[in-house]
This record gives sequence, structure tokens and C-alpha cells, in this order.
Amino acid sequence: MKLSSNLRVVLFSLLLGAALLLCFKQNAFGKPPQGAPQETAGAQQPSEGYTLPPDRAAKAIRYAQVRRRLYFVEVVYEVILLLLFLRWRVGPALRDLAEHAGRSRFLQAFVFAPLFQLSLGLLLLPTGVIGHWLSRVYGQSIQSWTSWLWDWTKSEAIAIAVGTLLIWLLYAGIRASPRRWWLYAWLASLPIIVIAIFLVPLVIEPLFFHFEPLAAARPELAAQLERVVMHAGQNIPESRMYIMEASSKLNTLNAYVTGLGSSSRVVVWDTTIARMTTPEILFVFGHEMGHYVLGHIRDGIVFAAGLLFVCLFAGFHMYGSVLKRWGAAWGIRAADDWASLPVLFLLLSVLSFLITPIDNAYSRHLEHQADQYGLEVVHGIIPDVPDVAAQSFQILGEADLEEPSPSWLVKIWFYDHPPISERILFARSYDPWAKGESPEFVK
Repeated sequence: MKLSSNLRVVLFSLLLGAALLLCFKQNAFGKPPQGAPQETAGAQQPSEGYTLPPDRAAKAIRYAQVRRRLYFVEVVYEVILLLLFLRWRVGPALRDLAEHAGRSRFLQAFVFAPLFQLSLGLLLLPTGVIGHWLSRVYGQSIQSWTSWLWDWTKSEAIAIAVGTLLIWLLYAGIRASPRRWWLYAWLASLPIIVIAIFLVPLVIEPLFFHFEPLAAARPELAAQLERVVMHAGQNIPESRMYIMEASSKLNTLNAYVTGLGSSSRVVVWDTTIARMTTPEILFVFGHEMGHYVLGHIRDGIVFAAGLLFVCLFAGFHMYGSVLKRWGAAWGIRAADDWASLPVLFLLLSVLSFLITPIDNAYSRHLEHQADQYGLEVVHGIIPDVPDVAAQSFQILGEADLEEPSPSWLVKIWFYDHPPISERILFARSYDPWAKGESPEFVK
């Protein structure tokens, strides 16, 4: 059955939203940290602020600096690759090959898109290799190269499968509505974002890690977490609490909230359970429950929709201007020519880079709210909440090799969570009960 022009635009828009969402990583309790003390950790005297021994601090600074350099190298390298693709007319060569395969646009898409995506993915592989090498050198990962390459292969396969359908419908949408496809894309992406958030924990995440119900593996911990849930007056059934087997690949600690509706869940890594005390885990869980209860996934959808609208509008106008000025020199016939795909990828890279500080700022806001909720929800359940929370942050900072005093510029560009030092200071200073005030979130 043939699709009408408007339906093609709608379907393209839905896949656009899905592809964007699959690239969106949900924020967790903290950046992936590594080893921390066992149950005896809670007995240690916590420091007043985030500190590291001199040798550890120097290592953390080196690690932060090299990661930042790699980030900018990745951005510049990808832009250079795409510019070379355009200058050397890789797009027109692949287009001619696709057109030689047949006149069907569907068939052409399934020749052109996988070849283009695979070529770009393989050329970008060295930066991924360097990133994994660094994570192993600095003790963040224990994943073997064979396992890492298999995960990379699965990621590429998913990206190519989704991307091929996306590219086919993208150009069908441009042909059907050259002036308004960006608006239709934005409108239609809203429901697909919701659908994708629902499906990711059910379909994508299990491809990379093993999950099991928390109540089955650690019933005593599940019972303790249920106390926190009841104190908040919420209903998070044990069936929505999971353990992720991170220890098979990582030395890091983490927890996160994901999903939507019946797929929503709180996930705690097995490394976190093994290396933190029960009170610390309860605070971590309280933080994650804050995301769950305060509707941060809903808020994130609204925020992402706003950014998506701006990016699609800007990208639409930039796309037309770039093709008008350089399209002929690059061998691009028109806006709906397959050969123009490197231009779209280039614009996506630039826009993604430019909105990074905005995305990080909003994420830090949500994470601060979750920190506050975590402090409130465990108040009265565990003793010495400020010390427990501060020690949890200290463990995360030490393990993740977070530098003690990042500059304001580093913070706005690289931190999607408040710096550990700020989180510890807030945990130690937030005490509305001592002032006779009511907490904001948990009454």
C-alpha cells in the first residue's frame, strides 16, 4: 500500500523523535564512579567538604583534562570528516551507486543509508577506542576489548537500522513538504518520544546489561527501600525496582530512573549495592525516587520538545542556506538528494554542540532537586542524614576521579550534575527542620 505524502511526513517525524531519543542518555545519581569502601565505609569520619589526597587529586585533574580534550577532538574530528565527505563528494558517489541499484526510493535508501552510516561509524571508531582505553587505564572499566567491540557492533546495528528508516522517511518528507517538514517533524516527534522512553528499558537496555528484580536478589534491601517509599507516601512496587549487573563490565557505582508508565523503574547497580552501606544506598535510592516522584521524565520531555523545536527550525533554515551556497560544488542536486545527507549530519553535530550548556544547566537543576528530595525522604529513617549524604557524594567523587574545584566554564560545559563539592555543601547545610520550617517536597 502506498503512503500519502502527509503520512510519509508524519512517519518520518516519528522516527526522527525516536532516533533523537535513543541518543539521549537518562541522568543518573552521578557520573559513573568506581570502587568505594564496603559496609565499613559509613563508619569513617566524613570530611566537611569534597577532598582528595594530593596524588589522587592530581590523577583526577589529569583524567578530567584528558577527557575534555578528547571531547573536543571528537567534535572537531567529526566535523572535519563530514566536510571531507562533502569536498570529496562521497555522498554523490554513494547516491549514484544507490540509483544504479534501482529506481525505487525505498531500495535506494536501503543501499545509500547503511553504506553512509557504516563508513562514518568506522571512521569515528578510533575516538571510541581511545575513550575505552582511557576508562581502562584510569580504572573506570574492566570490560574486555572483545566485549566492548561487541557492544559497539550492537549499537551500530541499532543506529543503522533505525537510521536507514529515518533517512528514507526524511527525504520523503522533504519531497512532500519542502517548507513545512520541520514543523510536522516537531509535532509528530512528541508522541514518539513518549513511546521511545517507554520502550528503551524494555528493548534497548537489556541488550547491554543483565537486569533482575531487586526483591528476588536482595529481599532485605528491598524491604528497607520500601520504608523510604512508604515514608514518602508513594506507591513504587517492588516489581519496579531492579538490579543491573554492572560489575561484569564496570568498576563504577550508579543508580538511575528510567521508563514511563508500566515500564518505569528504579535501577541500582550491583556495584553500588556491594560497595555502599545500607544508609548510603537508601539516600541514593531517595535521590532516584525524587526523579520518579517529581516527574522529571515528564519535565524532561517538555524541555526536550522545546529544544527540538528550536533545533529543527534553525536546522531547516541553515540547511537551505548551505545548499544554496555550496550544494552545486558538492555535487548535490537538491534538498531531497541523498547526497545532501552529510550536510544534515554536519548541522546536527554543530547544533548538538551548541546546545550542550543549555542541556547541562537544566539537568543540573533537576539533579539538585533530586538531591534535596533524597535528603527529605530519608529524614527520620536513617541517622545523621547530612553525614550519610555527604559521605555518599565523597565516595562517588573519589571513585569517579572528579576534580575537586572545576572552573565555572568547565562546570557549564561538562557537568550535567552539580559538582561534588557543591552537593556536599548543600547536604550539610540543608536543614529546614532545625529552623522550624517544612521541607519542600516531603511533608
